[in-house]
Amino acid sequence: MTVTGHSADKYVHSHMLSSSVGRRWGNMLAERWCHAAGELPSILPRDTEVAVLLRGQTLVERQGAGMWQRTHARPGTMWLCPAGIEEEYVNAHSGADECLHIFLPGQALTETLLNDLDLDPARVELRYEAVAQDALVVEIAQQVHRELTAETSAGRLLMEALGTVLSAYLVRTYSATDVRMRLPASRERPLDRRRLLRVMAYIDAHIDQAFGVSDLASVACMSPAHFAKSFKTATGQSPHAFVAGQRLARAQQLLAGGVLSLAEIAHTSGFSSQSNFTRAFHRAVGVTPGEFRAQANPRLLPERD
Repeated sequence: MTVTGHSADKYVHSHMLSSSVGRRWGNMLAERWCHAAGELPSILPRDTEVAVLLRGQTLVERQGAGMWQRTHARPGTMWLCPAGIEEEYVNAHSGADECLHIFLPGQALTETLLNDLDLDPARVELRYEAVAQDALVVEIAQQVHRELTAETSAGRLLMEALGTVLSAYLVRTYSATDVRMRLPASRERPLDRRRLLRVMAYIDAHIDQAFGVSDLASVACMSPAHFAKSFKTATGQSPHAFVAGQRLARAQQLLAGGVLSLAEIAHTSGFSSQSNFTRAFHRAVGVTPGEFRAQANPRLLPERD
């Protein structure tokens, strides 16, 4: 599933600070923006947009779905614009130092998620909303922000899990109509030993490749949301934490072997760049990959991190 967003058409006077494009996140797109003051063009969004102000204060006026909203925004303020709702007018009366924009698939919000919630897609319609503070949305935004600014080896799995959590939360909290959720995770089949071993074998065989929670869930013949919960129950770790540990161990083995370059090991370990790999490895191990390789095999010629 590809989420393209619509920021290029909308934020014509602002500056993008960073983007998850290239990170291979399956069910969300995230962007950090520094916004200038001014009126934005009217657009019909193809994806659902959740914007959370991270730094600065501003006054935003906007109109959509027949609603007029005037928001005195400060860090933590959230704006929700569902796919298919035209924003007829948006005006920021002052700039915003840093704002995180999360784009989710347009059809509320993924087919798998709707299966998890046992909902008819035709019944789910999100509200056009501005919210002073929503603690869960802010927490998710902060985690997405950390992954954007400091990439981790299994960030894709974490972000896909957060995308599912955020989607479910928006449906439950900001639906235009009353939505009854399916209660019983307990009625779902547990992740038994046979299927867990199958997932572990898949991770081991694909540890140097890009895969997401949906891929692991497919191996287990479970929905992504139920799989993530069941995997943590079975192993004590989230899929993200487990795969990150496996990739770190694999990177250490490759570094000690001295065959692949640091750039190749970075790619194999799931990073979009060698510099991101170096920072994450140093945080986890206490030395850079080059220093670790030199310590493990002093005869090898040093390679620059």
